[in-house]
Amino acid sequence: MTVDINIFWVILCAVLVSTMQAGFCCLESGLVRAKNSINVAIKNLVDFCISCSIFAIVGFRLLFGDGGGGLIGLSLPPGSSWTSFDYAFFLFQITFCGTVTTIVSGAVAERMSFLGYFITAAILAGLVYPITGHWVWGGHWRDHDPGWLAQLGFHDFAGSTVVHSVGGWMALAAILIIGPRLGRFSPQPRMIQGHNLPIAVLGVFLLWFGWFGFNGGSALALTAQVPLILVNTIQGGAAGGLAALLMTWLIHKRPQVPIVMNGVVGGLVATTAGCDIMTPLQATWVGAMGGLFCTGAEAWMSRRQIDDAVGVVPAHLVCGVWGTLAVAVVGSPPSGWLNGLFWQQLGVQLLGVFTVGGYAFGVSFGLLKLVNRFLPLRVSEAQERVGLNISEHGASTATQDLVASMNVHALAGDFSQPVFVEPETDAATVAYHYNRVLEKIATVTQALHGSRDRVLTILNSPAFPVVISNPR
Repeated sequence: MTVDINIFWVILCAVLVSTMQAGFCCLESGLVRAKNSINVAIKNLVDFCISCSIFAIVGFRLLFGDGGGGLIGLSLPPGSSWTSFDYAFFLFQITFCGTVTTIVSGAVAERMSFLGYFITAAILAGLVYPITGHWVWGGHWRDHDPGWLAQLGFHDFAGSTVVHSVGGWMALAAILIIGPRLGRFSPQPRMIQGHNLPIAVLGVFLLWFGWFGFNGGSALALTAQVPLILVNTIQGGAAGGLAALLMTWLIHKRPQVPIVMNGVVGGLVATTAGCDIMTPLQATWVGAMGGLFCTGAEAWMSRRQIDDAVGVVPAHLVCGVWGTLAVAVVGSPPSGWLNGLFWQQLGVQLLGVFTVGGYAFGVSFGLLKLVNRFLPLRVSEAQERVGLNISEHGASTATQDLVASMNVHALAGDFSQPVFVEPETDAATVAYHYNRVLEKIATVTQALHGSRDRVLTILNSPAFPVVISNPR
């Protein structure tokens, strides 16, 4: 049995794109506090399950179906007529739906309820992404009628707008509704540091690795164009990271790790729309601008007290918009600025940005606002303070267990019992030394009690008559 190399390539790229789920999981769980890390990780797993199920039931039809006049997909051919390539294409597209869905989880981390996020993921995978995706990519399968934006010449090769901006618009709607995390801006603005930056950096590497499948697989065949697409992908990410590094070095006088990581992601997002028509030099400057826009957008949102826990909106929404508009620049010859080709393409790209953004943000904000009236999307203040690991899942970490035991000592004023030491954990060393302190306190307390008893014995003996009167 022989397998078409193009089918193999699409399947391989689908596997690569699925690793982006692991990348998002590591990035987001590393950038939040330890008390919320388990909650963020399980949300990344569950939203992939939700998106795959909804996309199989209704999303693929809405996105790639035929007969909707370029606005929505309605009909699919019977399964008996599907070829091996059709199934490979479906597999590739279902991983895209998983990617756009999981983008939101980082922005709303540390305060959105698990059920609220479940609903958010379902709305995005079932009602937002497939419809806007159809406008741009509707004609990519079986020569079905193209979407209305594609008919106008809108170009988004691998999803700067269709995937990343749409996820960013949903994220922006959600964080505007649920508000900032406790302590982020009140009583005064402060950064909330992630608990595991090495894991977050690993997440960026996994995303970058998966992006080769994301962009390279969008060619839907192993063509001569694919190597250039992959080179542009790596150049865009590298340039975005270096640009963000330079900016944070100049502004903060030191390289701040989260900003550099988001710069890489922003550069990758920016090159995604036009990676098939860019030269490597163009991909470099588009990615670099993406890193700068991402860093600037993070600062702007912080000044406006809009809390995005991991920088989703700057990296995916802002850089997605920039990358989509940059297509007009890299896709037009130098003479296009004079004969109108550039301005025509820029107008189409702007139309796509505004219409997709208007629909994605409008539907997301309206539906989430409605849900929030009847089912609060945000956890209670007490749940947020204790952490979503415990309040949502009954899960904990060795560090949290240790802090809870130490808090019991502080509240009760009884230091006679040692805390439990969980072996082979980061908290084990702290617990061990804390117990040594407790032993020392017990020894000193016992010695003081003994000294007090001896003094009282001497003072009350016949050999040392002393009358102690109680002051009135």
